[in-house]
Amino acid sequence: MKQTQKASAPNFSDPRLIEVWQEWQKAPPGQALDKWLKYQLPKLHLRFEDAKTERASLALAMIEALRFQQLVAACECAFEQEDDAPIDWHAWDAQWQPQQLAPMDPTVFWGWLSLRVEGKLPNGRAYHQFEWQGRRHCFGSLSGAVVAGSPLQLLWHGLRPSWRSLLDQRAAASGWSDRDRAHFITRQTQTPPLWLRLLPNQDLQAVCAQLQADDVNAKIVGEHLCALGGRGVQATLPYKRGQLEIQDLASQQIAAAVGVQPGQKVWDACAGAGGKSLAIAARMHNKGSLYATDLHEHKLTELKRRAKRAEISNIRSFTWDAKAPLKLPQEVARQQGFDWVLVDAPCTSAGTWRRNPDARWRFSATDSRELVAIQQQILTQAAPAVRAGGHLVYATCSWDVAENEAQVAWFLAQHNGFSLVSQRLLGCPSEDADTMFVAVMVRAE
Repeated sequence: MKQTQKASAPNFSDPRLIEVWQEWQKAPPGQALDKWLKYQLPKLHLRFEDAKTERASLALAMIEALRFQQLVAACECAFEQEDDAPIDWHAWDAQWQPQQLAPMDPTVFWGWLSLRVEGKLPNGRAYHQFEWQGRRHCFGSLSGAVVAGSPLQLLWHGLRPSWRSLLDQRAAASGWSDRDRAHFITRQTQTPPLWLRLLPNQDLQAVCAQLQADDVNAKIVGEHLCALGGRGVQATLPYKRGQLEIQDLASQQIAAAVGVQPGQKVWDACAGAGGKSLAIAARMHNKGSLYATDLHEHKLTELKRRAKRAEISNIRSFTWDAKAPLKLPQEVARQQGFDWVLVDAPCTSAGTWRRNPDARWRFSATDSRELVAIQQQILTQAAPAVRAGGHLVYATCSWDVAENEAQVAWFLAQHNGFSLVSQRLLGCPSEDADTMFVAVMVRAE
């Protein structure tokens, strides 16, 4: 899902949510919510007085719905239980799938969701019926049973109980305290700010002031800038003038881990639409060269458009499928490899779940194993392009240890010519951003 800022608040009393949710239940499994809203919402022919604001409110309500949909199912399961026997939430989770929500009355769904998000039922006659007294009592009992380390703690924060072992691995790898772990879990219920990256030679205070003048709730955090709501950033003067880019804080930190100097040669192997390529190239001042490759040509087309907007002229782009090592461009071959190679690998995107809650329900053990194999293939094929004394930077937008520290350990065991310089988790829980990982390795002279 694209990074969107909070333009309004969800209104769980909006009767149009009933129809929107019913239509969403007809969508193919694994559908991305942002694309569905973009293309399907207009087809519903809903009536609006203030279309932009009201559509944004509906979108925010759907984001909350996707974030807590399993908890809603758990609440209804507990309510329908005929006796007071404790429910084995691990066993229940093992058989639960989002498609099981389809038969649920949409009014019941939005009632449970409103209780979780707002602590109250939506307005409407349906929520004053007798059965909701029982549901409210059930909700109170469940909320009282939410304790650290319990399956309900994870369900309460929109996470599957089966992911506990993955969280245990992450806590151990990052040295989290119990408080850090609890903070990370709680953060999964909150959308992070929209982080902005200033282009070179821009005044932070001045750009922030202009954004505020353009009705954006902009805020300076340390040396960085973010938007917390208000008008869309892309409609503002600073964006139209090319003074800033939209880029998550953790993503900016990955780009910063590529310690390039003007005049050096860089390869961004999995460049996508080029957010990190642009951030890296901005520090090169159009000196040296940056080669950006990706499997998909259309993403590189977007990179070219963005590079032109940023007045960056030293990026070269072409497709690469990682089936074989890259044939070095002539200027790179002369120095026997790149100074820096960035592998921002395809991953489960678990670190973006705060912003894209629908993505968590596409997470599976099978997909994870396939992605781990792809990551290893890309690393293996990219490594020969690093010159002696050069650096290989590996990154993901996931917090899963199997995709991060475990991959670095595997690579170093397979390639004894490389050694680890540093590795760390970025963003949440230490910062209010997506969660990402970066490791820097150096090739022996």
